[in-house]
Amino acid sequence: MEELVRMMGETGLPFAYDHFAEGESPEPPFACYLLPGSDNFAADGKVYHKGVNVHLEVYTDKKDPELEERVEDVLDAHGVFYNKSETWIGSERLYEVLYVFGWEA
Repeated sequence: MEELVRMMGETGLPFAYDHFAEGESPEPPFACYLLPGSDNFAADGKVYHKGVNVHLEVYTDKKDPELEERVEDVLDAHGVFYNKSETWIGSERLYEVLYVFGWEA
């Protein structure tokens, strides 16, 4: 997971695992990442290769295509295949751009 943390640092965004502590959230933009489940590969009925699903959440107070491109450039540089979605969180007044990908455990 050290390589994943290094990759997160390359985005230039402040980031935390899952969430920032109460009152410690930086001003947007910032990122959080989660490991919500496994992404294992099976062979002969056993786990042959261990992996995890990663959710990289990028939060901004306005749509920022240049920031998204910067994050995607980092993912591309690490050979990460990702899917991307976006949502507006009205209660927080933030956009969340979500990148979902597998990572070698």
